[in-house]
Amino acid sequence: MENQKLPNTTIVLLLGLFSIITCWVMGIVGLIFGIVALVIAKGDLRLYRENPDSYTNFANLAIGRVLAVIGIILSSIYLAFIIFIYTVIGIENVEEWQKNLQNKIEYQEKHR
Repeated sequence: MENQKLPNTTIVLLLGLFSIITCWVMGIVGLIFGIVALVIAKGDLRLYRENPDSYTNFANLAIGRVLAVIGIILSSIYLAFIIFIYTVIGIENVEEWQKNLQNKIEYQEKHR
């Protein structure tokens, strides 16, 4: 019997990569991509464990799972940081800090 490819490895690999790339979007988007990648990878992993000699692209699945875990970790850290900032400092103070930063940037641009 000819070896075949696991059906969802490309999707898992892309979702794992997207979870790392998008982990800076408030943490939520990266978490969603990472969790979906791990759920999809679970099915392919079950297929591979049932008959490992029949499939050729397990390495891509493993890389996708690792990327998804890294994306979940980074997204969780960033989300926890955002929650910490907004609970400790408060929304009003964050907005005021952003306005002050913008004013400093505009001042520096005018006086160059």
